[in-house]
Amino acid sequence: MSKANRIALVTGGSRGIGRAISISLGKSGYDLAVNYARNNAAAEEVVTAIHATGARAIAVQGDISVDADRQHIVDRTLHELGRIDLLVNNAGIAPEVRADILDASEESFDRLIDVNLKGPYFLTQRVAKIMIDRQIAGRIVTISSVSAFTASVNRGDYCIAKAGLSMMTQLYAARLALHGIGVYEIRPGVIETDMTGPVKAKYDKLIFENDLTPITRWGTPDDVARAVIAIATDLLPFSTGEVINVDGGFHMRRL
Repeated sequence: MSKANRIALVTGGSRGIGRAISISLGKSGYDLAVNYARNNAAAEEVVTAIHATGARAIAVQGDISVDADRQHIVDRTLHELGRIDLLVNNAGIAPEVRADILDASEESFDRLIDVNLKGPYFLTQRVAKIMIDRQIAGRIVTISSVSAFTASVNRGDYCIAKAGLSMMTQLYAARLALHGIGVYEIRPGVIETDMTGPVKAKYDKLIFENDLTPITRWGTPDDVARAVIAIATDLLPFSTGEVINVDGGFHMRRL
């Protein structure tokens, strides 16, 4: 276990894509702060898996939509691990009800924007200031979605939040380049997680029968984690504001 490891903070790190990212970072020489909102048992399982790689890890509870929680997440990471070299904005939620845009509720919209957009926006602001103050040429990665550019009329709030994350990436990339801080967006496509479990039959048909993607399989959390590792291990030193599609080629227009 090396005290010289770089430090990563991963939000929503207890399950699905966040879990794969956190464990992969541990294997790649990072110590981890694994943020979670509710499921402490799942977060502690991830921490145990990271410890098995020889890295340090802590579980940090907090709802990123709440300012006091964002402060707690950052303060605990700094107190326990010393610094933040990499922020991965992964935490996000799906609508509780997939409602047509003509019937969708304001309550659902507010919750989606608070968690999926406002939270990452202001957490990035807080971490970026720390990186600047400490002269850390860090990296900030935001996990968005193909929903950033694909209209789903029964998930309008989700799509708008993800589109906002895309612009957030551009804004922070432009602002932080002067300080040597790289900012990136990773856009997963259809990834097999508990979030997509309720619509598995729908996407099975689209992928395997209707030619949804050139690469005809579900994406996995490890596919997304590999893209994060490329950034975290400095394989893209002359890139910032970059969008990395991890979607089986979904983003391509085809005739």
